[in-house]
Amino acid sequence: MRIKPISLLLKESAEDGENTLKRSLGPINLILIGIGIIIGAGLFSLTGIAAGQHSGPAVTISFAIAALGCTFAALCYAEFSAMIPVAGSAYTYSYATMGELFAWIIGWDLVLEYSVGAATVAISWSQYLTKFLSWFDLYLPPQLTLSPFETAKAADGHVVQGIINLPAALIVVLVTGVIIRGTKGSALINAIIVTLKVGVVLVFIAAGWSYINPQNYHPYIPQNTGVWGEYGWSGVLRGAGLVFFVFIGFDAVSTAAQEAKNPQRNMPIGIIGSLVVCTILFIIFAHVMTGMANYKEFIGSGAPVAIAIEKTHYRWLSKAVVLAILIGYTSVILVDLLGQSRVFYSMSKDGLLPRIFSDVHHRFRTPWKSNLVLCAFIAVFAAFVPIRVVGEMTSIGTLLAFVMVCAGVLILRKQQPNTIRPFKTPLVPVVPILGILTCLAMMTFLPADTWLRLVVWLGIGLIIYFTYGKRHSKLNQADGTI
Repeated sequence: MRIKPISLLLKESAEDGENTLKRSLGPINLILIGIGIIIGAGLFSLTGIAAGQHSGPAVTISFAIAALGCTFAALCYAEFSAMIPVAGSAYTYSYATMGELFAWIIGWDLVLEYSVGAATVAISWSQYLTKFLSWFDLYLPPQLTLSPFETAKAADGHVVQGIINLPAALIVVLVTGVIIRGTKGSALINAIIVTLKVGVVLVFIAAGWSYINPQNYHPYIPQNTGVWGEYGWSGVLRGAGLVFFVFIGFDAVSTAAQEAKNPQRNMPIGIIGSLVVCTILFIIFAHVMTGMANYKEFIGSGAPVAIAIEKTHYRWLSKAVVLAILIGYTSVILVDLLGQSRVFYSMSKDGLLPRIFSDVHHRFRTPWKSNLVLCAFIAVFAAFVPIRVVGEMTSIGTLLAFVMVCAGVLILRKQQPNTIRPFKTPLVPVVPILGILTCLAMMTFLPADTWLRLVVWLGIGLIIYFTYGKRHSKLNQADGTI
């Protein structure tokens, strides 16, 4: 339960030299990192599911409610990232408030969020790439786009067995190469990607606006069917729980705190700014989509945007949307891998993981060995494991981190009220408490087997901690205890 003093964390954040991370990110870079991971394929799928099955046209209200719930956690992240500008995100914040054991739990939990998320997105990226290329009569052999546990029909109609999902592995390797070259270069690539995919969203909004049929908005909140969550206000709330997961990812901005210029000022701007931009885009996107097609048309559809596009003369937009998904997935993989290596960097610097994870490249000033180890693990996972419904695992890991950060603000305000806070979460304790309650409520919507997987995963992490991390902890060595 030993706590890492904030004074020591601040000393580490002020270090400079060959074995430290390079501060090269400004406020715009940080906002774009947040947008890069928030805007993914979920926007193009979950919006229609929420509208068709739960909220109707009032899915815009669902987005607003979900954004409000995220704001509570975002404000808490902003306070910590400005006060403790160290790589590690929720792991570091928990170390400073709840102690080493809780810090390990949340750090191991972030492995689940970033690593599993990156591998899953890479597998899906491969599927969309195959679809996109087929439109141009370019066909990749199914044996090289599927895991050994999957089958598919070849062009001649025969069923073939997958060997390796090569595109999924290659995109992980490619993105890792970009990250190793330096955070500034990664931020530039991410900025280009974000510009392209936000551009596609804006094109959809602009092209679809003139095809809005006002009749599709009546009734704006459809009457409840008698089942909780099927339309009515309960449906709006259930829809909010669903689209909440579209916003998940802004916390990845805090993992770049040690590479930010003037983090006391820029970190809150990056976290809150990315959330505000995405909220505005999402609400307008949902308004246009439900105006172009009646919400009932989205029921049971996995491609609601395609249904809306069919109402226009711009059929090419379907290809643009798939391209946006490909681009969006690339930036999500980039930010996931970036965030994961920075969490491992912090854990390794504290002695809880082997030194290899905190070795910094003498030229690029990035934790390149950690990047390579993670690349190998995630690429193998993406290449040989079939895609499953693991989004819930990523979500439960993220929500648990949100709960810990919100609780951390409450604890630190009580224990160290006089600590300098460049940014203060407003309305404490109301905002942190609402953040905790909102995130716990979202977690209750997740299936029981997801909770079981989380418990098993954390159990494995505790075994590693008590057999390695506890004994090699630098704070432990400083205390002279085991």
